[in-house]
Amino acid sequence: MTLSARKDTEGAEGGRSVRHEPAELLPAVEDLRDAVAHWGVPGRTAVVMTMGALHEGHATLIRAARERVGAKGFVVVTVFVNPLQFGAGEDLDRYPRTLDADLALAFEAGASAVFAPSVDEVYPGGEPQVRITAGPMGERLEGASRPGHFDGMLTVVAKLLHLTTPDLAFFGQKDAQQLALIRRMVRDLNFPVEIVGVETVRETDGLALSSRNRYLSAGERRTALSLSRALFAGRERLAAQEALRARAVSLPGAQGRAENRAEALSRLGEARAAADAHAVAQAAEGGAAGAVRAAARAVLDEAAKADPPLTLDYLALVDPADFTEVADGHEGEAVLAVAARVGSTRLIDNIPLTFGATK
Repeated sequence: MTLSARKDTEGAEGGRSVRHEPAELLPAVEDLRDAVAHWGVPGRTAVVMTMGALHEGHATLIRAARERVGAKGFVVVTVFVNPLQFGAGEDLDRYPRTLDADLALAFEAGASAVFAPSVDEVYPGGEPQVRITAGPMGERLEGASRPGHFDGMLTVVAKLLHLTTPDLAFFGQKDAQQLALIRRMVRDLNFPVEIVGVETVRETDGLALSSRNRYLSAGERRTALSLSRALFAGRERLAAQEALRARAVSLPGAQGRAENRAEALSRLGEARAAADAHAVAQAAEGGAAGAVRAAARAVLDEAAKADPPLTLDYLALVDPADFTEVADGHEGEAVLAVAARVGSTRLIDNIPLTFGATK
């Protein structure tokens, strides 16, 4: 559907014309600019950036965007497999292209338009000579595993923000480091847009939705479940540590050494504390970070022995502001993140955690 095929429908609301736009495919930058200029008012404009192969996680982002901008707002979904994000030996050619299915899902979820340009349309002069540099945060974790990935990602995100001129841009929490870098770029470079993070969508067995899940065989998928299980084990361990910490600091004599507090809990006959007095001492001192890492690592170590095995890339417990590892006494927000390969498929996942919540 092209822009010329659009028809306005008029309605009365407060003495103003109300325009209801049909959904459409926009293959060219000129089409996108015309659509944004024509339909971006009177409502707000939102963008959801994707590389296609859309699934329920993307649909959740689109629905969140539609809810924020309202019925009169303009929601554009971009579908573009960005070559700048793929390094040597990565799956650029293998990455799934499913435009017809993507259009159906996007429009059903509430998109006003889908911008699906070619590589030549986005980079008409070939690969851009001037790019956004992700800086130190972009060299950690995913950046260390995929050099240059975040520079390419930020470059295309910056370009698409300029082209779509949105009030809001929606990204999934599943790509937590990407989300943090986009927020930093927007803040550092004064982009006039609000970045909205949306919670990770999971399948019923806990596996985070990803376009790459379709590559997994049945056996590989069973092994891949260890990523989310490791994260959940870390979260459960933190909950136990925080509960022990709250109990420890409330006991008589809690101003003494951590070992004294552990002994006090054991004397109370609490089975869990008696079985793990060291954990009580650690919790009382606020050293839950190490316990969280250990709980997650135990699950991943078992998965490494599976058939097929999981090959761990990294397990990290990081500060969401800069993605540096948190110390054992960390208080406040953190992200527990994991990346691994199962067969030839590389998967990532993460969950947000809060340390010191019982204070």
